[in-house]
Amino acid sequence: MTTQKPGAEASAEASSTASSGGISKKGLSAGSVGLIGAIVIGISCIAPAYTLTAALGPTVSEVGVQVPAIIIVGFIPMLLVAFGYRELNRAMPDSGTSFTWATRAFGPWIGWMAGWGLIAATILVLSNLAGIAVDFFYLMLSQIFSNPSIADLTLNPIINVVTCLAFMAGATIISYRDMQTTQKLQYVLVGFQLFVLLLFGVAAIVHMSSGNAFDLTPVSWEWFNPFEVASFGAFAAGLSLSIFIFWGWDVTLTMSEETKGSRSTPGRAATLTVVIIVILYLFVSVTSIGFAGVGTGEYGLGNEEIQGNVFFALAGPILGPFAVLVSIAVLSSSAASLQSTFVSPARTLLAMGHYGALPARFAQVSPRFFTPGFATIVSAIAASAFYAVMRFISEDVLWDTITALGMMICFYYGITAFASVWYFRKQLFTSAHNVFFQLLFPLIGGLILTVLFFTTVIDSMNPEYGSGSNIAGVGLVFILGMTVLGLGVIIMIVQAVRNPGFFRGESLRRGASDGTEEEVDAATAA
Repeated sequence: MTTQKPGAEASAEASSTASSGGISKKGLSAGSVGLIGAIVIGISCIAPAYTLTAALGPTVSEVGVQVPAIIIVGFIPMLLVAFGYRELNRAMPDSGTSFTWATRAFGPWIGWMAGWGLIAATILVLSNLAGIAVDFFYLMLSQIFSNPSIADLTLNPIINVVTCLAFMAGATIISYRDMQTTQKLQYVLVGFQLFVLLLFGVAAIVHMSSGNAFDLTPVSWEWFNPFEVASFGAFAAGLSLSIFIFWGWDVTLTMSEETKGSRSTPGRAATLTVVIIVILYLFVSVTSIGFAGVGTGEYGLGNEEIQGNVFFALAGPILGPFAVLVSIAVLSSSAASLQSTFVSPARTLLAMGHYGALPARFAQVSPRFFTPGFATIVSAIAASAFYAVMRFISEDVLWDTITALGMMICFYYGITAFASVWYFRKQLFTSAHNVFFQLLFPLIGGLILTVLFFTTVIDSMNPEYGSGSNIAGVGLVFILGMTVLGLGVIIMIVQAVRNPGFFRGESLRRGASDGTEEEVDAATAA
């Protein structure tokens, strides 16, 4: 059993240690998460049921039957980046992850923006997850009571927002509590959605084998060949969607200070999470295409009318009387991810407050639950406010914001991958392990994400990109992405003026894996 210090004492010790300019503890509940728990929370944050039902159709519209190939290609940079994350966590286990590691590698300015990229992405996704939970909550009720009009309640903005805020409040309360409560809930929600997805795939195979598929499409190895994609534009668009469906695995590393074996377990959990997810995605996508095809028929995955929610459309034909399980699974998926996604922004905000990159209040840890209480509440308020405002303005704005998240993901994942290469630069060629896991793998992953970032930036300027919304002929996705990044720059400058210590390297210094640059930076700061 781990003995914890009272919150005030732990916080005081953490603040004292932080002033030395190195990595330090923040008063979180150490040793409360094991390997299985970390993997479950990682899968929960990715939200496979929700992500697949929302992304499978749009991906088919871009690349057709080459969806499995795109999933594999999207998996590659995620896995390569995960290796870099694992090495950084092994050297510097810290809840700030991208923020902390990029600061140590590149200095406070780039580190701050890496942290902002993670926070902005997760808070915006929180609002979307809450909205999806609302949709499937009323959809589930309409199926249970055989009353289609109940599903239409989501079209009422007031009912929609009030229900959304209720979901957000529930998730906040659970996230505010100890990690054991989070794990117990996630075991149930994640277990159920994985069971339904496997059931869905197996049932599709049964229909295909018996000749009862809607548009039987024999599985071919060509589906796994990315060179069969018609154009590079379609390839890039499909790859951006593929990267989005893997996003969230890094939550396992933000829990490093609360994980048993903080130097090894989070990295192992991240790698296993990504591998499990790619296998699940390939199974479900292949069986879905095999059953429904990629045409524009009633249940074809190329049908624009069902692309936003593929599982709901296919649930009846594949699962028959058990179709309601799919709605419950997607609801549980979005609800589980809503709750677990709070982990990342709250702990990143905690680290930024702890090291002086944000006001000290963000460094507050609940003395009862040893969780980042203030940061969790701020994350919830920001996500709730964003959803409430956007829901009344336009649903397209919300969807374009989620589309712009691909840009944010590439931004901070890419910075973190390069941070691995630069931080370990003085030991890269001391062993074969270092050459591959600290240099080549994260470097290649970072380069792929960088190319995708700039490709998305350029393409999103087109007014037809995303929902087709634009302002003065400039695509709304581009405007949203640049606005989010620009807002981060503004907040960073304000914080640098108000509290320059962090930006002078006083609380978290730039350094290298051998420690030599820390002495130089310390002398410079002095």
